[in-house]
Amino acid sequence: MEESGKKKGLEGTGLSLPANLHGNLRSASGDEQLREILSTIRASKSSAVIKYGSSWCQVCSLILPSFCRFSNDFKKLSFVYADIDECPETTQNIRYTPTFQFYRDGERVDEMYGAGEQRLHDRLWLHS
Repeated sequence: MEESGKKKGLEGTGLSLPANLHGNLRSASGDEQLREILSTIRASKSSAVIKYGSSWCQVCSLILPSFCRFSNDFKKLSFVYADIDECPETTQNIRYTPTFQFYRDGERVDEMYGAGEQRLHDRLWLHS
């Protein structure tokens, strides 16, 4: 939590989100934490998906519960949520919200803009 008491990351969305059952869903609450997560993904050569969004984006809020639920369905993937307002330096090249970036063997291999539960599911299936 921030000094002012404002929650960050997934807790800061104010949404009722499905519980993560496999420990494969993380939230970056600042630039330093997001850089550490990206470094870990690259070093471990793991498969991951990062959702970039914001608390004020309605489309982001609509797809976030599905993103969290999919973390339970695709337990071999690492799921990361990053709010562009909380990670302004690291996300300065993100132009659309939501943006999903897919990593395989530590390298970014795909990117998806916008929402769509079935589209997201299909991409996750493809990269899992």
